[in-house]
Amino acid sequence: MESTAVSDALDAVAASVAALSRHIKSARPAGGAPSDLLRQLADDCLDGLTEASRLEAKTAALKVELAAALVEATKAMESPSASPQQRCATDMALVAEVACVLTISERTAGAFLHEARQLTTALPLTLASLQAGTISWQHARILVDETTGLDRAATAGLEAHFLDPDAENAARGCPAGELVPSRFRAKARTWRERHHSVSIEKRHQASAQDRRLEFTPDRDGMAWLSAYLPADAAASIWNRATAAARAFQGPGESRNLSQLRADTAANWLIAGVADGVPSPKAQVLVTVPVLTLMGATEEPAMLDGYGPIPPSMARRLVADGASSFHRVLTDPASGTPLEIGRSSHRVPNVLRQWLRLRDGRCPFPGCNNQSLDNEADHALAWHEGGTTGVSNLSQPCRKHHRLKHTTGWQPMDASRDAPPGWMAPSGRRYTSEEQDWEPPWQPHDIPWPRDLPEPVQPGEFPPDIGAYLPDPALVDPLPDWEMWLAA
Repeated sequence: MESTAVSDALDAVAASVAALSRHIKSARPAGGAPSDLLRQLADDCLDGLTEASRLEAKTAALKVELAAALVEATKAMESPSASPQQRCATDMALVAEVACVLTISERTAGAFLHEARQLTTALPLTLASLQAGTISWQHARILVDETTGLDRAATAGLEAHFLDPDAENAARGCPAGELVPSRFRAKARTWRERHHSVSIEKRHQASAQDRRLEFTPDRDGMAWLSAYLPADAAASIWNRATAAARAFQGPGESRNLSQLRADTAANWLIAGVADGVPSPKAQVLVTVPVLTLMGATEEPAMLDGYGPIPPSMARRLVADGASSFHRVLTDPASGTPLEIGRSSHRVPNVLRQWLRLRDGRCPFPGCNNQSLDNEADHALAWHEGGTTGVSNLSQPCRKHHRLKHTTGWQPMDASRDAPPGWMAPSGRRYTSEEQDWEPPWQPHDIPWPRDLPEPVQPGEFPPDIGAYLPDPALVDPLPDWEMWLAA
């Protein structure tokens, strides 16, 4: 990057910031201003925050280009005959100076230079999106992190899935830049797990060898106790502790949910009991492609609240944990579950489970609450003509359920496969995150129903749901699956 270009880019950013600041200051009304002026100011402030966020992304992209150019210039000045020790010393000196210039630690500076190199050499779509201000620096770092260890084809595929709307099987729902970073990381990691060149089964077997319990002292007489466990065990412990903590809540209980969960788990570990409350069963959904259950493919299953899990773990959960883990078979053609319709006002448990499967968590944009007792809510109220079907239901957490009924925030446009988006009191619309269902892996040596002239019988092969089932609102798309699997 030439020095003139650097100067022009910095001047453009500074000019944008100054113009934005002047606009907001000039728009601020005096005390006692009418409500329409105050509404206009509020809209200007929201627009200003949006533009400031874009400027931050563009500034981050400029820093990335400057860092990459600095590395190139430093290497170009290096003697061709420099020894490995001299090259190492040059790298150390470069990291140290970047740390001083940015007022960060050398470890952080080293990580930043690595990220800059990846963005400028291996992630062109990510850098372009950052330069355009459509994703944040946090999103760019997540893409760098989640593509580490992937080959070039998989890296390009992950980038295209989230950043190229014209890509085959592009990500559904709101664009990547409109997802909060933690949710974007979860989606990027899920895609990475499904498309990694090394099967999840092999990677899980290697990682399981590192399972451990760790103890870390902290301030004020406290400490952290953490466990690195297989996902099914960790999810079961978490959900059982949450269910037990909920049982303690009531008017006479002063502890909050987090405190109750910690106390319950501690009592289980120390004394084997929880103040006389028996250990409840976990209620965990396991979405399993039917051919994975058969062992015909090694496609990952999905564990509710976690993400992709190895096929062997899914088969074990379905076989041995039926009372705790609820298996959900998916459409063999599209990979999506079917809707379960109901005509009564009360939402039955089975429909709540399907809502959990469709939404994954509270559907409010950015909310990460996966609590089992999120409250099923009618988008259009029952007494106003709303139906009790998936397209009119969501499971917001208690906070966002209360937000709907006490403020102008309203859910909108839910469908069978997508949770509702939300409209703010300002009139702005915000899209909810959707599940990225993918068509299941299909072995080439098995005749699929869509290739057959006549529908097959249950027990011969799983039918193509969309083509052969007369009623799409069934509790189980494969009611005879146990007999079929046994056969």
